[in-house]
Amino acid sequence: MKIEGTITAQVTPFAKDGSVDYGCLKALVEAQVSAGIEGICSVGTSGESPTLSHEEHHKVIEKTIEYAGGKCLIVAGTGANSTAEAVSLTKAVISMGGADASLQVTPYYNKPNGEGLYRHFMTVADLGLPIILYNVPGRTGREIPLDVVARLAAHPNVVAIKEAAGSVDRVSAIKDVAPEFTVLSGDDSLALPMISVGASGVISVASNVIPREMGDMVRLALAGDFAGARTMHAKFYRLFRDLFIDVNPVMAKEALALMGRCERAFRLPLCETDDSKLERIRATLGSLGLLPAGSRKP
Repeated sequence: MKIEGTITAQVTPFAKDGSVDYGCLKALVEAQVSAGIEGICSVGTSGESPTLSHEEHHKVIEKTIEYAGGKCLIVAGTGANSTAEAVSLTKAVISMGGADASLQVTPYYNKPNGEGLYRHFMTVADLGLPIILYNVPGRTGREIPLDVVARLAAHPNVVAIKEAAGSVDRVSAIKDVAPEFTVLSGDDSLALPMISVGASGVISVASNVIPREMGDMVRLALAGDFAGARTMHAKFYRLFRDLFIDVNPVMAKEALALMGRCERAFRLPLCETDDSKLERIRATLGSLGLLPAGSRKP
């Protein structure tokens, strides 16, 4: 399986009453497809997966597949810190059909050793759906060791790794032990430098807001036009930065709400950002011409 380009870490929109807003989800997914995005990752970190019930988890993925209409890659977030739960979620996605791969986060809180990590990911990979490993030690407290990555890369269903550890060097380190293994950036601001040393794309938060522009930047970099990609990186750097001044996906949803694309609605323990951060993202969006006419403040 070839995975490259920009895969949007899709937010899960909620209505004012806290329920999943499937009408808004449809509009968001269709906008991604129209913008030419290469893929959508449903119910990952940006999709507020910890706050969804299992029934909602399944339905959001199922509806995302339906709304995308086969026009882009679909990655289903089915990871968990319990192997049994990850297996259950992944089996449900296999049963519904239409997903191209699943995103498998490093088990969090219980912090398994290397062998435990290997067995966990292998158990899910053996189910038959291709998996993308998700290395995000800032959230899980555990990095996937390089030797474990190399062992897992030998499995035909382990097709890529999302690197969200904030290290460009980690891309080179993975390519050193598994030269043919696909690496995807998990950080928008590091997408360009990671591609320069061998990454194949990004699982992006920013593409919720700028899908066409993010896709164009990554495609330029993958084509070797680093001058053009650098120009776009510089233009959108402040957006990349400001989408993470509060915990993800708070600022992405705040941005979409300011743009009139979704409600300003979260599920506890996530909540809206403070006024100063809201004004900062408003100013950044305004400077890029991303706010609707009449909504910009001086």
